[in-house]
Amino acid sequence: MAVSIEDIKKLRHMTGAGMMDCKNALAETGGDIEAAIEIIRKKGQAVAAKREDRQAAEGCVLAAAKPGFAAIVALKCETDFVAKNESFRALTKAILDKAVEAGAKSLDEVKALDLNGRTVAENITDEIGKTGEKMELGAYECVEAPSVTAYEHLGNKLATIVGLSVEGIDPYVGKEIAMQVAAMNPIAVDRDSVPAEVIEGERTVAIEKTKEEQVKKAVEAAIKKAGINPNLVDSEDHIASNIAKGWLTEEEAEKARAIAAEVGPAKAANLPAAMIENIANGRVNKFLKETVLMEQEYHRDAKMTVADYLNSVEKGLVVVSFKRVNLNED
Repeated sequence: MAVSIEDIKKLRHMTGAGMMDCKNALAETGGDIEAAIEIIRKKGQAVAAKREDRQAAEGCVLAAAKPGFAAIVALKCETDFVAKNESFRALTKAILDKAVEAGAKSLDEVKALDLNGRTVAENITDEIGKTGEKMELGAYECVEAPSVTAYEHLGNKLATIVGLSVEGIDPYVGKEIAMQVAAMNPIAVDRDSVPAEVIEGERTVAIEKTKEEQVKKAVEAAIKKAGINPNLVDSEDHIASNIAKGWLTEEEAEKARAIAAEVGPAKAANLPAAMIENIANGRVNKFLKETVLMEQEYHRDAKMTVADYLNSVEKGLVVVSFKRVNLNED
């Protein structure tokens, strides 16, 4: 039977599928709208299975808040072209709105939410059928606190949510902290929230780096005392290059190697443990000041920390929690 343009438009409106997909589905089902919808849905499932091994590196990241609760959703796809498609963005927004409305706590909970009579996961599969690209709910984060703020960075690839400890705080304050999180990418609210293994990892690196620097200083001082410029012999490549340029003789190069071979191990075996520990502790402290939110320099005034700024707004005001989702590399 002939398929009417009205039925094609109706099916397109109901499913969002392309005109030819709607026409073919209606032709296959003899004009049965419900059966045609099922064909289009099955096409989405087939495309999803076919694209499973593809990488979904693009997408749309949105955030929203209601009193006491904020959330971020990242719906991922393969190309930026699809990420900017209005239908894709509308689906991301619809998923986010449902998640915030439900106060969903996990990614799996979001996938199971009802959206237009089908689960969120099924809606995503339907969208795959329209675009032919792999899609996935790549991230879901939420925060609960007396005051919450959601911030979306320009381009919808990055979003943050922040919870503050006091109810009724001016939304501007929350946005300031959310922007701080977006720009400075802290790893935790405060020092107590930083995992012990992260601090120990930084300490280990700091100790090794400090030891290497102390040994290097001793070697350079000994080479300089011998009348050789340490910068000319700091690597074998430099030595070869500087000999070729006439800036260094073979005898000087050999002498520098001999000094390094003698002084380096001797210095490494006699490094003062207390000094190494103190320098390493300073490095770890610097790392924490740069990466812990409450200790970071406030992005609008380097003379203040985030803690100072919040305390100036209301004494004792602190960040309870924050989340950050970024589809791009930091």
